[in-house]
Amino acid sequence: MRLRSKIAIGAAAVAAVIATTAAAFPPVPVDQPQPFPALTAQALGARYGTDSRMIAQDARAASRSGHQGLARELDALRGEHFIDFNSRGQGLAVEVIGNLAQATRVAVIVPGSDTTLATFDSRGTASPGGAAAALAAQARKLDPGAHLAVIAWLGYATPATLSPGVLTSGDAGQGAAALRTFTGDLARGGRQAALICHSYGSVVCGLAASNLPVTDIAVVGSPGMDAASAATLHTTARVWAGRGTSDWIRYAPHVQFLGLGFGPDPMNPAFGARVFDAGDGGHSGYFRPGSVSLRNLAYIALGDPGRVTGIPGATAAAASTRAIETTSAIGGAR
Repeated sequence: MRLRSKIAIGAAAVAAVIATTAAAFPPVPVDQPQPFPALTAQALGARYGTDSRMIAQDARAASRSGHQGLARELDALRGEHFIDFNSRGQGLAVEVIGNLAQATRVAVIVPGSDTTLATFDSRGTASPGGAAAALAAQARKLDPGAHLAVIAWLGYATPATLSPGVLTSGDAGQGAAALRTFTGDLARGGRQAALICHSYGSVVCGLAASNLPVTDIAVVGSPGMDAASAATLHTTARVWAGRGTSDWIRYAPHVQFLGLGFGPDPMNPAFGARVFDAGDGGHSGYFRPGSVSLRNLAYIALGDPGRVTGIPGATAAAASTRAIETTSAIGGAR
């Protein structure tokens, strides 16, 4: 508690300076996404081919310009299934794991700060691409017959961890607008969706949540959702929160002051989220194969809330994720 107080006091002391600095570095706009494809095998196959060729072309261009690291990262993405890709600026990338044409349910992973094309798949399961692959594999293990696709969604310019932007919701606001469009497209295609939001990505999901056509919103390693409570998100989705016992984010001050910070801790029972067991991992360990956090996230992705486990020894209020399967306003989770 003393450490949190010191952090909060320090944040308040520099708030005016950082807010001024942040104003000098407004969110960087990203290019418009590609038009959403029809969710048919033919249309998706055509998009995958187009984006694969685009990735190969951009990898060659990066190599010619001396950006060998980026060239290697882009080369590693060739042959994967992307429904959106743009290498300009920090880049956009939306990768599909699984058969989206036949899926009835889709889990969308929304990443946090320091995620760019260069890190999209370079840090194992700490990257959105690796996280999506791990989540899809765990879901197949738990329910081999499920018609689930997993999407790694880098649809916004994320802030750098060591930047004023990571303390404000400016970049998250742009991401939320793009995420609302994307989930709306999925819903119009007849797919039920769950959002899995990591770190700063939980701010994106919080800002996008109002009336969003999704059945579940799960945040892990969250600094806050820019909301006072789950009720103020104005969503019919099940709202989940998990945090590893070794995650440093637990020391973040859950305040909002002069535009800094993202409000109450979603792990606090008073927030009203369904708190689930995320094990003993750190901030980048939520999608580690074999972890309790990955298992619970897979059950959320599958729309099977009754199998999600609460924190051992927690109060009934904090561990309520074990209890009741509710029916979402868009027709249930399975």
